[in-house]
Amino acid sequence: MRMKENIFNAYVDKVADLFSITRDQLFSKSKNRNLVDARHLLFFLCYKRPMTIRYIQDFMEKNGYKSGHSTIIYGIEQVATKVDSDPDYKTVIEDIQGA
Repeated sequence: MRMKENIFNAYVDKVADLFSITRDQLFSKSKNRNLVDARHLLFFLCYKRPMTIRYIQDFMEKNGYKSGHSTIIYGIEQVATKVDSDPDYKTVIEDIQGA
C-alpha cells in the first residue's frame, strides 16, 4: 500500500499545480467548482492507475478529507465524460500520467 500512497501523493502535487491550488485547498471541505474539479481529476487519475476506491478513500481521509464511495465514483464518471468530449482534458491527463 505504501507504493500506492506515494503515487497518490505525486498525483496530488501535480493536480494542485495544474489547478494553481495548495494541498490544503484540495483537501478542504470547500465546494468551490475549481476545487471539486481538482478532486475529481485526482480520483480519476488514481482509479486509472489502478487504485481501488477503498485506497483512494483511505488516502483522502489521511489528508483530512472524508469522501464516500459514491462520491468518488461520481467524480471518476465526471472526468471520464470530460475526457470523451474535450481533447484538451485528455491531453492534460496523458501528460500527468506520463510524467
